[in-house]
Amino acid sequence: MAEKNLDFDRVIERRNTNCLKYDFAEQRGKPKDVLPLWVADMDFRTSSYVQEALIKQAQHGIFGYSEVKEKYFEALRDWMKRHYDWEVKREWLVKTPGIVFALAMAVKAFTNENDAVLLQLPVYYPFSEVIEDNHRRIVSNTLKQDKNGKYSIDFEDFEDKIVRKEIKLFFLCNPHNPVGRVFTKEELTRMGDICVKHHVIVVSDEIHADFVFKGKHTVFADLKEEYKKISITCTSPSKTFNLAGFQVSNIFVQDPKLKKMLKKQIAAAGYSQLSIMGLVACEAAYRDGEEWYNAMLEYVRANIEYTKEFFVERLPKIKVTDLEGTYLVWLDFRKLGLSNEQLEDLIVNKAGLWLDSGAIFGESGLGFQRINVACPRSILKEALMRIENVFHQY
Repeated sequence: MAEKNLDFDRVIERRNTNCLKYDFAEQRGKPKDVLPLWVADMDFRTSSYVQEALIKQAQHGIFGYSEVKEKYFEALRDWMKRHYDWEVKREWLVKTPGIVFALAMAVKAFTNENDAVLLQLPVYYPFSEVIEDNHRRIVSNTLKQDKNGKYSIDFEDFEDKIVRKEIKLFFLCNPHNPVGRVFTKEELTRMGDICVKHHVIVVSDEIHADFVFKGKHTVFADLKEEYKKISITCTSPSKTFNLAGFQVSNIFVQDPKLKKMLKKQIAAAGYSQLSIMGLVACEAAYRDGEEWYNAMLEYVRANIEYTKEFFVERLPKIKVTDLEGTYLVWLDFRKLGLSNEQLEDLIVNKAGLWLDSGAIFGESGLGFQRINVACPRSILKEALMRIENVFHQY
């Protein structure tokens, strides 16, 4: 059986499919006809192997409570070994309906109300939401930028915040969304050693691990033996294979005590088995989706390069942050001297685009916009031309 869904130039109509990206602009306060490149899902059909596995399951016609057997774990294990040389064990696995759910459960499992949780702004905004919504405090080890716009970690501030704010829990985002960093082994080890020293639990969100364009993704928990005792590693096929609507994530917790604490909070939330269709999709993707994944990755890589070249040649004052990982390009508009409100008005109401405003990622995101380039090239070209038409005067 050959892979059928390799035409990434094909525009698939997503309107009128209850699609969050395309069908809810007005409900989210945007004009009805905006072109959306905001939320992190792709405008590509997933692997045909995934489609066919889902069709086969649907034809069975019974959708009762379901669990996975050994083949599911084998597909997951083989993917992790093949891509990251990480040998996972079945007893580490906790399945959740998405990584954000796992983050929320970790907050409840490993901290008390009014405790502080450490993160690195500007960062994926649900990190902040699950901290504040559970009545904990956000402490940020805000990423630094050099004169070329590259982000790095302030390690002195990292340890100082942990000590002064009595941090028990750290949310690591690697590859980092939205700034696109893929942290090196040296960076991860410096953070990990500090966390071990001060007894800080690390929840490592590695959902974008399959999108690395510079460097190599390193699984935090696999760096040192000591890290296994403090780590919760969050993975999912949702970004890689465009399966976000299936709500399936695979969380690895190597320390039995931490795993027990996490599972207790999941049970307290009233959650047990995942959706049968999500489980089927995940297994098929990791088992049979390699050809589709490699072709998609090269297409996205070319879109990233196209975006960089476009701004260098036509809008050089708008800086494209060097993207090491993810398919989310972080655009820096600050040299234009616009307020965040002016910038957002020009993007939405003049360019007719729905991007993610940098402001939602924290104060250090002001003056930025995040654009999702995992779409057919024709859609990306249209979006970039709209930006040029509005911003060329600046």
